[in-house]
Amino acid sequence: MKRNIFTLMVLLWMGIIFWFSAQPADQSERMSLSVGHVAGLLFVDGYEDWHQERQEAFEEEIDHGVRKAAHFTEYAILGLLLTAMYRAYGHEGERLFLLAAGTGSLYAATDEFHQLFVQGRSCQITDWMIDTCGVAAGGAVMYMIYRFAEQRRRRGQQSVKNT
Repeated sequence: MKRNIFTLMVLLWMGIIFWFSAQPADQSERMSLSVGHVAGLLFVDGYEDWHQERQEAFEEEIDHGVRKAAHFTEYAILGLLLTAMYRAYGHEGERLFLLAAGTGSLYAATDEFHQLFVQGRSCQITDWMIDTCGVAAGGAVMYMIYRFAEQRRRRGQQSVKNT
């Protein structure tokens, strides 16, 4: 059952990534600028009192960072999900991490290629690298969680044996 659930989650998340990548450049830019606007509201004192031109300048100034953070984050989530999926299929240790990171990196490459066919978008090697780092980070976090849980489980079994 876990296999099916995690496989479905991975496929759905890949679909969400594909949908974001299929947005023409102008729509994608509007989305990231709106994230910049929310960031201003949440983190900048007095932002709501600024003139619209100043708010827009702020949003444009942080837009590049917002976009790169989005790349990293969406692929970190994919790394978490891929690691959980491959673990459900019985993979462990370094193989678990390498499968998740490799699959995620390959998907990132195909996603960048896909963007060649989307209006105003392009294929960026740097985006693929950021995506791959995100997948590796997400996979590493999930791998460490599994290792920590396994160590706790073993300690619990040893303490039961010793009593």
